[in-house]
Amino acid sequence: MNLETSRPSFTILCCAPLLLITTVGQAEDWPGWRGPEGNNHAPADTDVPLRWNIESGTNIVWKTAVPGRGHSSPVVVKDSIFLTTAEMEKQTQSLLKFDRESGRMMDQWVLHRGTLPRRIHPNNSYASPTPVFDGENLFVVFHTDDAIWLTAVTTSGQKVWSTRVCDFKPSAFQFGYGASPLIEDDLVIVAAEYDGAASGIYAFSRRTGKQVWMQPRPENLNFSSPIIATITGQRQLLLPGADTIISYDPQTGQTRWSLDAGTEAMCGTVAWDGRRVLFSGGNPVAGTWCVSGDGSQKLLWQNPVMCYEQSLLTIRNYAFAVADNGVAYCWRTQDGVEMWKKRIFAGRISASPLLVDERIYIAAQNGTVYVISAIPDRFDLLAENQTGDSILASPVAVNDRIYIRYGTGRGENRKEYLVAAGEVTVEQKRALR
Repeated sequence: MNLETSRPSFTILCCAPLLLITTVGQAEDWPGWRGPEGNNHAPADTDVPLRWNIESGTNIVWKTAVPGRGHSSPVVVKDSIFLTTAEMEKQTQSLLKFDRESGRMMDQWVLHRGTLPRRIHPNNSYASPTPVFDGENLFVVFHTDDAIWLTAVTTSGQKVWSTRVCDFKPSAFQFGYGASPLIEDDLVIVAAEYDGAASGIYAFSRRTGKQVWMQPRPENLNFSSPIIATITGQRQLLLPGADTIISYDPQTGQTRWSLDAGTEAMCGTVAWDGRRVLFSGGNPVAGTWCVSGDGSQKLLWQNPVMCYEQSLLTIRNYAFAVADNGVAYCWRTQDGVEMWKKRIFAGRISASPLLVDERIYIAAQNGTVYVISAIPDRFDLLAENQTGDSILASPVAVNDRIYIRYGTGRGENRKEYLVAAGEVTVEQKRALR
């Protein structure tokens, strides 16, 4: 292996936004995958529009072209937004920085060049994991050079450290990688699961990049991102896959409990309601499972609904789901009782539902963002917003903006954009003229 080609190098590029209208109020952060609390709930004071229109510009604050392709979600840090991408023609994997107020792409730092995996599933990308921010640095994960690499980068693009997490050479299913890293105290935790001896979950010092602990995982390809939740008063690191769900002590990696539930390969991140843990998958067995989170190792209920790439959303004592076939569900987490069931669209979904105030924003692969009421009593469709031709990354919402990574065109002609939708005043529109 040539270490020189696999270690990060940094190149800076810039691009201009396509549209500009804005002021951002008091900045809050969306520091990583599934937001501040890991549950895909926007902060309580978030207020984003019900409707927007890219063609007319209605409630479109700005729209900026994104080079390359990726499925990672935006990370919002103070006055900036960060996004990862991969460019096939240049054979690069990069971290992008955008100005939060204007949408202008400020920098592109190339972390890896010439080491993209040879094969990948057509529904995956070479930039699928979402970075995470610890208040000082960003931690970025890429599958490159037949390995998983974790790099710490400052918000101004300086490399703090970079470490090779482990080999990552899937043989039976060369479908790529998808797990996002997470922060717990002084640790950065990374899952790297495949049909090889290095399959495991790893924890590193966020200060030095040195490995603190490692726990082997089954030699089985898995795409789920680990998540940390407080359940029955206990901090737990949760990860499903290989027909089981395991709870770890996040500080030591020791197993707290495990239960045979789920299916072989998983993509979605678990959700929880304070006492119960929920997850869904579909390869090879389709289903949704709910297990006790207190260590009693009980399967509470299950059903045959498949949410494969997208995660579930729990709100108080209810779970909301959008299945692969476009049918939305609401279940009572206590016993799995179906509160309602409604087809929203025909087609696929990759992005995870997002809670903003009392609304759920659902981004289908066809580029339509559906807005429904976050209530268990009945299904209530509030709005439909066509946002490009496709959405594969999960939207995020902070303050009065929802940020969506979307694409136009198909195949080689597909182009990606990052858009900020928010209420735009008459005065702001006039200022643009």
